[in-house]
This record gives sequence, structure tokens and C-alpha cells, in this order.
Amino acid sequence: MTDTVSTEVVDRLRAGAIVVAASNLATIDLTGPGAVASFQGLLTNDIEKPGDGAFVYGAMLTPKGMIVVDGWAARLGQRVRFTVSTEGREPALGILQRSIPPRLARFADRTAETGVLRIAGAHAAALMTAAGIPMPSVPLRVVESAAAGPPVEVARASEIGPFAFQITTAVAHVKTIEQRLIAAGAHAADDAALELTRILAGWPRLSTEVDEKTIPQEVRFDEIGGVSYTKGCYTGQETVSRLHFRGHANRHLRGLLFETDPPAPPAAPAPPAAPASGWSAVTHEERDVGRVTSVAWLPDGGGSVLGRWLGLAVIRREVPVGASVRAAGREARVVDLPFDVPTARPA
Repeated sequence: MTDTVSTEVVDRLRAGAIVVAASNLATIDLTGPGAVASFQGLLTNDIEKPGDGAFVYGAMLTPKGMIVVDGWAARLGQRVRFTVSTEGREPALGILQRSIPPRLARFADRTAETGVLRIAGAHAAALMTAAGIPMPSVPLRVVESAAAGPPVEVARASEIGPFAFQITTAVAHVKTIEQRLIAAGAHAADDAALELTRILAGWPRLSTEVDEKTIPQEVRFDEIGGVSYTKGCYTGQETVSRLHFRGHANRHLRGLLFETDPPAPPAAPAPPAAPASGWSAVTHEERDVGRVTSVAWLPDGGGSVLGRWLGLAVIRREVPVGASVRAAGREARVVDLPFDVPTARPA
């Protein structure tokens, strides 16, 4: 269950923008003449074909196709920068240690020296312009710049991503960049706001929607552009491709709209690094069909899903959208993702 966010944060997401100096992200750099090719052989998405300046979401898998760690990869020159959750830091480093030949590329954990800001909201691009921070003109690209003062790396996520822009800079410069965005009209928020945007976007997260037995198609990787079916081989590709071309996932990530009462809290919090098996059952027609994985309160402000509890659940594919289920001890309705939250657009 997430920490609740204020009505002001939701209003800014709908009709402005928020900036968050994220505290729960890790940064890993892969450098050298073989960095791109080496990472291409590990990631579910294609980092080679989009060329220099690519920014893609994907995951590294076990040989059997289960997700080990997911994140956003930025390609600049002979360097690939992989931004992952703090829970994914050690698993990512472990895969790179086992898989990357030192003669081709080297990797380094840059988390302690690198800060990450994420900007979200309907008017995020206008905010970046007002702050004088150069940005990619199209989604899924990344640029480097010192025009805003300190050197920064600015990446633009997909239109359906859980955030709009990611700014990476030295830890010492994070506050300066954040204050520049606030002066341009951004609302300063915390990690709970990013967790809300993630849930609204229907985006999976390690240790909640993703556990040690999760395959990409079960948690919307096809819908959110996390898998390439045209690139060359990568670890776990056989399972992912076979499922795509010859079968289907038995479970899907879906949204939940709770009817009235708030969902029951977890019986006990799981350790931060524990695999996520879901903390509360979902039942349909008296059958156990899945697990609630994330829950959030969306403050009122107008719109069909504002002013109510909502959540994410990994449930059996035979449970249709629109079905009434019992989830986290309460009545809920299964809905498509992403959630339909109205935004206020420029006139």
C-alpha cells in the first residue's frame, strides 16, 4: 500500500507538473567499445537499432525468461546508463558481473555520485521549456547539455510512461536543478507521487508486481513497449518469443477500482528485498484468481477514478475486464490499464 499524496499533487499532475528528486533509484554505467553490443545481449528491448541517443525500457531475464531486474537504459556514445530501482541494483550488478567480458566493456555503480530527478504531469514539456532545460524533441531519446548550468543528461520517456522526463546529474547539482524547475512552476513532490503515477500508468515494479517467477508478458511488457521481437538474441529470449508467437500468458496485470471501503492493509510488511507474491487474494466467483500487488488513494478532483482507492493486481486471464471481484477484503471492479484519469490540456 502506498503513502497517500495530496490533492495538490494530483491537481499538478492533471494541470501542471511535479518534480521529484528520487531517493529509490540506482544508476549503473556500462562503458567501452563493446558496451552497447554487450547490453543488447541482456535486455529485452532493442538498444542498438534506435542508435545513439536511445532511451528504452526493458528487463534482464533468467535463462528461463523470468524477470530479474527492469529499468530504463540511456545510450550515449559508447556508454549505456541503466537506471533501476534500489531493489534491482544488486541483481543488475550480479548479471553484469557474470555476463560482461572485461575486454569488451566495464561496468560501474554510480548510485552514490549520481542524482536522478523525474518530472511528471500534463504540462511537463512546457515546464522544461520554461526552466530553460534542453530536452529531446521526441519520446524515447536522451541528450546531454550544460545549458541549464550544471551538466545534465535529459531523457524523455514514452507517452504512456510513468514519468515524462528523467534528469540525471551529479549529486551536488540535484538541488540546483530542482530549484530551477520549481522556479519555472513545478511542484516539489516525493517518491510517493512517483509511485502514484506508476500505478496510474499501469507500470510494473520489482518486488510488487514482479517476483522471481514473473515473465514479461504477464506484466504488460508488450503494451508498454518493454520487449522487442525483431532484435537478436538475448538471455531468456526463447521463452518470451515462444509465448508471443505460439501461446499466451495465463496471468495479466489489471487495474482494480474499489467500490467504497478502503482495501484491507497487508497483514505484515514484507522486507524490501523480498519477492512479491502479492499481499492479498483476489477472488472471482468464489475462486482464487490472483493477488493484489499495489494500492493507492487518488484524491478527489473530478473524473471517473478520482476520489477513490485503486490498485494493481496480477490475475488470471479468464477474469474479464468489468468483472466484480473480492480484493484485499473489499469489493472491486477489474479495469483496463492505464487508469482513465482526465488531464487538463493547454487552451
